[in-house]
Amino acid sequence: EVEKIRIKITSLGLTESRITADETIQQLFVECKLNSFIAEETPLSLPKPTGGQRIHYNYSTVINLDKEDNRAQREYLKSVLLKPDLPADSLKFTVVSDPPEDEQDLECEDIGFAYVSLKEIFQKQRDIIEQDIDVLDSQDARTVIGKLTVTVEALNALRSVHEECRNE
Repeated sequence: EVEKIRIKITSLGLTESRITADETIQQLFVECKLNSFIAEETPLSLPKPTGGQRIHYNYSTVINLDKEDNRAQREYLKSVLLKPDLPADSLKFTVVSDPPEDEQDLECEDIGFAYVSLKEIFQKQRDIIEQDIDVLDSQDARTVIGKLTVTVEALNALRSVHEECRNE
């Protein structure tokens, strides 16, 4: 059994906010990060959804965690499981504004963040399947600007890492 975390970014919907009002924000893509090791992003930028619509990425990626090649990731996951004070936001999704073709002087801009706690998946012994998670405004973490539908299948990998901790 190859140990892995499977991540799927299904879709994104926005609520009315500064993001929906901002006309310079037109195309959006989503990046997913596991600590500092791994950053994956949806290959497509999609037009910003309006008025209650959702945009669909249907993008899947797999983070391999087999023992031979991925010591650092496994050590990080151990620390997630074992250290109570480590921040629980182990998987971070960033919604990024991709500047239009004709305005290349504009930078990509992070507009919102969403988090999934691997620790919580382990504690509840339950993967996250097609679940809506809050996207928080990058300028004000108290404001929810939308919902990102994601799948994070990590439980088997986390169990294996946990088993390894117990045997050490």
